[in-house]
Amino acid sequence: MTQPDTRNETATRGLEATLPQLLEMRGAAQGLCAAPPRVAHAPLAGPYRSAYRGRGVDFEEVRAYQPGDDVRNIDWRVTARTGGVYSKIFHEERERPVWLLVDLGTSMRFGTRSRFKSVAAARLAALLAWLSRLQGDRLGAVVRSPRGLWERDPQSSEAAIFEVFHALVRESRLDTAGEEPSLARAILGMRARLRAGSRVFVLSDFYGLDAPAERGLAALAAAADLACVSIYDALEAHAPPPARYQVSDGRAVRAFSTRGAGARAAYEQDFADRQDRLRALCRKQRAELVALRTDASAAEAVAPLLRPRRAPSGTRRAA
Repeated sequence: MTQPDTRNETATRGLEATLPQLLEMRGAAQGLCAAPPRVAHAPLAGPYRSAYRGRGVDFEEVRAYQPGDDVRNIDWRVTARTGGVYSKIFHEERERPVWLLVDLGTSMRFGTRSRFKSVAAARLAALLAWLSRLQGDRLGAVVRSPRGLWERDPQSSEAAIFEVFHALVRESRLDTAGEEPSLARAILGMRARLRAGSRVFVLSDFYGLDAPAERGLAALAAAADLACVSIYDALEAHAPPPARYQVSDGRAVRAFSTRGAGARAAYEQDFADRQDRLRALCRKQRAELVALRTDASAAEAVAPLLRPRRAPSGTRRAA
């Protein structure tokens, strides 16, 4: 029999993802979905076009009317001008599975404002999951944590959404322990399950972005519409006040100093270099890239990913 979870939610607020937090993201998803109605030109058209969804009907061409064409699609202007009967032809966009790769690894268990990076990643994953549900898409997920990999192929039921949420809550707990897989292994695990033409979101701080992980992202970008969300904490981007600090990951203790302009500049340059490396990789692979600070709005961060696709010109930050 499963024992009830008696963990103190107040004590772990911001440190671990909770189911109520993930359920609350539905409201933000509904706000992002809001759009004025669009006139349908074919029976399978939805009420509006979403760049996230990648499904609907697009005008393709005008050709001579053929028996069986829908008379509602006759182009009366061309017909009147030419004297022949012509039909408008529309191209139906097919449903694309949506995949989330959510990094809840050791480096994500850090944060100085509002929440850990792991919790920010889980909240953003919930927002994207609700978007997929509200827009009728199928959702698949790979969750990386210190315990291992949790993987599920795309499904369209609300029960599947809750299965992902429960995995995010479970894998974000601070007491998770095991053999943590590399980021590259998580990426390649997703690639093996991926169907060409899918939409993929990778949510991570990308501390594990080594050469194998870079090759894995390139493979994802070659097979799917890839978007990366770089999650960071303000203390990572900007050096703390001049002093000597001790930090621990729960196993080892290390010290670092921010005394002196050189030390502070080196501290901030290390973060900038990692972001530049990720930006260059995404530009090369024609993948989208946005950044989410732990205390920023997940909806504001993801909004640029829902607009019509353009070649990425750099990282957009949610300040």
